[in-house]
Amino acid sequence: MKKKIKYSDEKIGEIEIVSDFLPKPEDLVFKEDTVKVTLNLSKSSIEFFKEIAQKHGSQYQKVIRNLLDTYTSRYSE
Repeated sequence: MKKKIKYSDEKIGEIEIVSDFLPKPEDLVFKEDTVKVTLNLSKSSIEFFKEIAQKHGSQYQKVIRNLLDTYTSRYSE
C-alpha cells in the first residue's frame, strides 16, 4: 500500500536559487569514433569479462573497450 503524502502550508525558510549546472541533453549523448577489429582472446579472459558485464548489466565488449581506453589514456601522454 502506497503511503499518501500530506502537504502542509508551512513556511519553508530561507531558500537559495542555484544556476542550472546540468549539461544540455545533446551534450550527454556522444559517440566516439570506433574501429571494428577481430581479436583472438583466451576463453578464460572472455568468461571473465562476460561475468563482470553480467554483474553490472553491460556487454562484455564494452567492458573490454573501457579497459583498453583507460589503459591507453593513462600511457599515451
